[in-house]
Amino acid sequence: MPAVAGTAAAQPAGHGKGGHGPARPKLPVPTIVGHRGTAGYRPEHTLGSYQLALDMGADVIEQDLVPTKDGHLVCRHEPDITATSDVADHPEFASRKTTRVIDGVSTTGWFTVDFTLAELKTLRAKERIPANRQHNTLYDGHWDIPTYEEVLRWADDEGRRRGRPVWLYTETKHPTYFRGIGLGLEERFAKLLRRYGRDHANAPIFLQSFEPTSMKRMAELVSAPRVVLLDVAGSRPWDFKATGDPRGVDDLVTPAGLKWIASFAQGIGPTLDLVIPKDATGKLTSPTTLVRDAHAKGLILHPYTMRNENTFLPADFRRGTDPNAYGDAFGAFQAYFETGIDGVFTDNADTGVLARADFLSR
Repeated sequence: MPAVAGTAAAQPAGHGKGGHGPARPKLPVPTIVGHRGTAGYRPEHTLGSYQLALDMGADVIEQDLVPTKDGHLVCRHEPDITATSDVADHPEFASRKTTRVIDGVSTTGWFTVDFTLAELKTLRAKERIPANRQHNTLYDGHWDIPTYEEVLRWADDEGRRRGRPVWLYTETKHPTYFRGIGLGLEERFAKLLRRYGRDHANAPIFLQSFEPTSMKRMAELVSAPRVVLLDVAGSRPWDFKATGDPRGVDDLVTPAGLKWIASFAQGIGPTLDLVIPKDATGKLTSPTTLVRDAHAKGLILHPYTMRNENTFLPADFRRGTDPNAYGDAFGAFQAYFETGIDGVFTDNADTGVLARADFLSR
């Protein structure tokens, strides 16, 4: 059976600079994390997406942070805003299109670091994957690109209105790259967390990054709970590549690697495939020992990302031949919940909330 709602197993285990200490404020278990808000229904990383995720019952709402040219933190999944904004429709910014190499990948487009905040605020957000989510294009242009400070204010306002804290789950994106161009994220991030009272051990927030050293840096700046995100098997965090650390994800998911993570973080955010791998046909196989091993080190697990569409589901749970039609998302949720994970990121917050209710009622 899963951990019951609000047990310490679902909470980050530590506080301060290390990874050990008292349990934190309680969340329902499995915790439903609204991925980029609820990106299955609204353009991602907009106040509209965040609001709908909260209204649908998501326990925690996720943001990704990238900087502007003048050092403000804004919420975008990537600094390249070509696919998530109408920047290409603005002739005044045509000359800003450029090519940047970020974490070893060359990308051509428009980037937040080439715009001041005032300039970014003239743009409007749009659906990132319109071929998969045509219905989301209805909302193109309804919202702008929010700053992280605007999100913190929104969360505080909603918390007062609802009489309970609104939990956030905030990621530092490409921190090594941004530090290298003089726009380090962590100090700016920590300053805002202190300003809005989310810097302490029991703050209603998770900090996260695919670069473990970013979370180690945050551990020196604030006491809020920290999560190390883990990419696919065989990959290596970019900060490890940049510093010559020979380890990769395969090393970090071992008991020794998890013990190291637990020395400065309280959880991990692995891909779903690290919890249950797929075979060559895309069907689920047997669960790994990751859940058991992480829990043994006092770490929570919030894997990513559940989506309703066939194209994103394991082959076992696809229905029909339309890749953009909904498959058996409830069946997939149940399979992952049965592993004992403490929560999951999902683009469809309402599906996740109902799937949890079904799971806990069995």
